[in-house]
Amino acid sequence: MKNFVYALFLCFLFFSSCKEKKSTPQKEISEPVEQKTALNNWKPLFNGTNLDGWTMKIMGYPLGENFGNTFRVSGGILSVRYDAYGEDFNNRFGALYFNEKLANYRLKVEYRFVGETAPGAPEWGFRDSGVQFHSQSPASLKTDQPFPVSLEYNLHGGNGTDERPVGAICANGMLVELNGQQNISYCTPPLVKRTLHGDQWVTLEIDVKDGEITHYVNGEEILSYSNPTYNNEHEIAKTLIVNGDVSVKDGYISLQSNSHPIDFRKIELLKY
Repeated sequence: MKNFVYALFLCFLFFSSCKEKKSTPQKEISEPVEQKTALNNWKPLFNGTNLDGWTMKIMGYPLGENFGNTFRVSGGILSVRYDAYGEDFNNRFGALYFNEKLANYRLKVEYRFVGETAPGAPEWGFRDSGVQFHSQSPASLKTDQPFPVSLEYNLHGGNGTDERPVGAICANGMLVELNGQQNISYCTPPLVKRTLHGDQWVTLEIDVKDGEITHYVNGEEILSYSNPTYNNEHEIAKTLIVNGDVSVKDGYISLQSNSHPIDFRKIELLKY
């Protein structure tokens, strides 16, 4: 009898233990759904092999003509070069346009300045370039039009000594609001000033969502503004206004060819 009671006691302990384990499963560790979704939705816009999906427009040349092999791809890097321009850059500004019109998104670009400014370039061309967005379509540019009506995340590279902050907002034919006030100059410097010297790789990001725009460099927020509109006093911009609506909600993105050699190795887009 004593052995029987002892056996029942052991069975009770066994089943209690099993029930407890069953009722308290280990919690699965995983990334937040939002983080997984964001990571999975980043789309590369540059395939590392060729310029598929992009179209160039260089001042003085027809749409799609890559004068002097300005835009080229080698070793997984998209390069902008001027070695075929001769001794005079001759204001042949241009840009490489992504073929899809975009509205709400986050753009991430890795770039670096290299080499020497093209002969005959303007003085400001030294380590100067830009990523243009909310741009008019490349097909709508005139043959002799140097820059599109657009917003621009301005790229400045340091000269090793002086401060040349990266990330200003330059508005060609457009107006924006900074701290509730309309911009009063073509280019407005970033609030947080970062000068990046040498040929280092830099990561810029542009966040565009429902009229709110933010600039980042190497993960740090440096500038924010809002409500881009066409400037109805600008000769070309006023032709883009439809039914009196000056608001700008979408457009094309592009990489400038401004006279200083520059490389891009990663161009990614996250749509909202």
